[in-house]
Amino acid sequence: MSVASSPRASVAAPSALYQQVKDFVARKIADGSWKPGDRVPSEQELVAEFGMARMTVNRALRELAEQGKIVRVAGVGSFVAEEKPQSTLLQIANIADEIRQRGHDHRCELVSLARVAAPLDIAASLDLRTGESVYALTCVHFEDDVAVQLEDRYVNPRMAPDFIRQDFTLALPSEYLVKHVPFDQIEHVVDAILPTPEQAELLQMPVTQPCLMLTRRTWAGGTPVTLVRCLHPGTRYRLGSRFRADGAVPQG
Repeated sequence: MSVASSPRASVAAPSALYQQVKDFVARKIADGSWKPGDRVPSEQELVAEFGMARMTVNRALRELAEQGKIVRVAGVGSFVAEEKPQSTLLQIANIADEIRQRGHDHRCELVSLARVAAPLDIAASLDLRTGESVYALTCVHFEDDVAVQLEDRYVNPRMAPDFIRQDFTLALPSEYLVKHVPFDQIEHVVDAILPTPEQAELLQMPVTQPCLMLTRRTWAGGTPVTLVRCLHPGTRYRLGSRFRADGAVPQG
C-alpha cells in the first residue's frame, strides 16, 4: 500500500514525531481510505516516507496496536483491525437492538434457567440469606452466528416472581426486567479475565484469550433486583461510554 499524501511537512510540527505517524495512520483508517483487513505500510516504508528513525515508527505502530486500531502479525506485517462493536456502560443496553442497528442478525440461545440455592457471593450481592432461592439464567448472544456475549444472570424472586416462567425466545431477560421491575439504581464494574473452559466453549473461543466481564447490579426502591455477569471475548467486543460534564448521557 502506498504511503502517498503523507504529511512530510508536519515533521516540523511541535507534536512528538511518533505521534505524527500515529495521526497519519489513524486518519487513513477513520476516513475509510484504509479498511479493515487492509495492509498498513511497513516500518521500512514509513521510515522512508517520514524520514524518522525506525524506533520512532515502531513506537507509533505499537501504540496503535495496543489501542486496537491495527493488528501486527510477526513476519507478515500490520493490518487495519476489524472494528469491535461497543456497548454502553451508563445504561442497560439491549444487545439485540445494538446488533440489529449495525445491520446484523441477533440470536440468543438459552443454556439454562432454574431456581437454585444462592451461593454466598450471589446472596451477598442480592441481600439474600445464603442458600435462599434465586433464579439463575445462562444464555449466549450471537451476532451473525458469532458468539459475542455470555450472560449469567441471578434474579431476586421477591422482586420478579414470574421471571422463571417467561419464554425468553420472545423477549430477552433484560427487556422483561426493565419492563416489569423498573430500576432506580444501577452499578457497573468491568474486569479483564480469562474464561473458564466451560465459558470458552460456550463462546466458541480459545481459553487463552482474554475476556471483558461486565458485572451489573440493579435496585428498585433500595432492594436488589438482579446481578448479571456479561462476558465478552476481548477480540470481538468493547465497552465504553460518552457523557456530558453534567453527567447526562448524550442522545442520538
